[in-house]
Amino acid sequence: MSFTDDDRPVKKPTHEIGMDLSLLSVDELKARVELLKAEIGRIEAEAARKASGRQAAENLFRS
Repeated sequence: MSFTDDDRPVKKPTHEIGMDLSLLSVDELKARVELLKAEIGRIEAEAARKASGRQAAENLFRS
């Protein structure tokens, strides 16, 4: 049984800070930007969730 390119699982693009970008195409670079924007959103959402939990705890102990 042979595999064609369509049968193989698509590898999620990854990015390492400081990696060489010279070998990536414009489309690959744009995909990296979108990947990093999504990750920034995820990090900001987690930071906001933790900040609200901390604020709730501080308010509880102030009462």
